[in-house]
Amino acid sequence: MTTIAGIAGSLRRGSYNRALLRAAAELMPEGAALRVLSIDDVPLYDADVEAKGIPAAVAALKESLAAAAGLVLVTPEYNSGIPGVLKNAIDWMSRPGSDIARVFGGKSVALVGATPGGGGTILAQSAWLPVLRTLRMELWTAQGPFYVSGVGKVFDDNGLADQELRERLRKYMAGFVEHVREHAG
Repeated sequence: MTTIAGIAGSLRRGSYNRALLRAAAELMPEGAALRVLSIDDVPLYDADVEAKGIPAAVAALKESLAAAAGLVLVTPEYNSGIPGVLKNAIDWMSRPGSDIARVFGGKSVALVGATPGGGGTILAQSAWLPVLRTLRMELWTAQGPFYVSGVGKVFDDNGLADQELRERLRKYMAGFVEHVREHAG
């Protein structure tokens, strides 16, 4: 079984990005699973807190990510950039710095995102690039970027309702899993 970790960068219960991550988990290919990780309980980064020990929520996230074969990062776009809560969670998981190689180094990552606007998180995804390079992650780009714009038209109360987008997401996840398997083996 190939296990991929997935993190959505929004805390809102009704978040479209959380819904997109749940849809991705439903559409995984046979022999693969997407484990949805939560950042809800990650505190704001504080070096004084770190000096006393890594918080339990952060330690659990780190171990889940370290054990995963790859990462799907589902990023909203706030004010044309990275959402603070998601960046904060990634910053915490990079502490101490000696853990970066174990948790992130060489791990394949797929960036996806959803927004009500027309840009489809293109600026947020671009803003993640220096962070991913710093963490020595491998950005998967074989199928190009995965942006979802106009989310109010493709999601309903049950999740991702647009069948064409569901099929595109299914193919995207299958391609990412195939890449992760090849990269790992």
